[in-house]
Amino acid sequence: MSITGNQIRVLVVDDHPLLRDGVAALIANQTDITLAAEASTGVEAIAAFRQYRPDVTLMDLQMPGMDGVETITAIRSEFPQARIIVLTTYAGDVLAQRALKAGARAYILKSYVRKELLETIRSVYSGQKHIHSEVASQLAAHSGEDELSRREVEVLELIARGNANKQVADKLSIADETVKGHVSRILSKLGANDRTHAVMLALKRGIIQLS
Repeated sequence: MSITGNQIRVLVVDDHPLLRDGVAALIANQTDITLAAEASTGVEAIAAFRQYRPDVTLMDLQMPGMDGVETITAIRSEFPQARIIVLTTYAGDVLAQRALKAGARAYILKSYVRKELLETIRSVYSGQKHIHSEVASQLAAHSGEDELSRREVEVLELIARGNANKQVADKLSIADETVKGHVSRILSKLGANDRTHAVMLALKRGIIQLS
């Protein structure tokens, strides 16, 4: 397909070749959208953006090395008008908030690519924003809740990796009682019944990620 000035030029950033191939196949049949470039890491994405200056960028969030939020931040610090759509498997409100705060114009789930992607590309290109309904519901459900502090997130990540309170205390060089206090506040803020429940909720909402 020849590229014309009327086509929306798209950069696809994802570390899974099958996903990139799927997006390319969807775009291939469109007369108003063309694939400008692909990237599999955040570093590659920044270089590709500089080289091709795409109209719209599709960005995965979970990538090795530099993650999607960091990549969005880096691109928009250099190109403030960059139109970026998050394309992810994660519907968690906290992860969505981070991406939107970094400057993403839309947030859609990979399971809805065939239904939503093309129209989302067109709407974002025209200046609109779009958040998938499932993600929007999560954002609304947790609006106004107390966020975990950075230290509480660190404690929760260590708990998620199987560390007992004593091990958490040793790793963070803090007292056992301090860890217990953090755990108590974590359970309260998340509305969790116990440590395991807190980890499950945190993973679902995107508060922590385990690589």
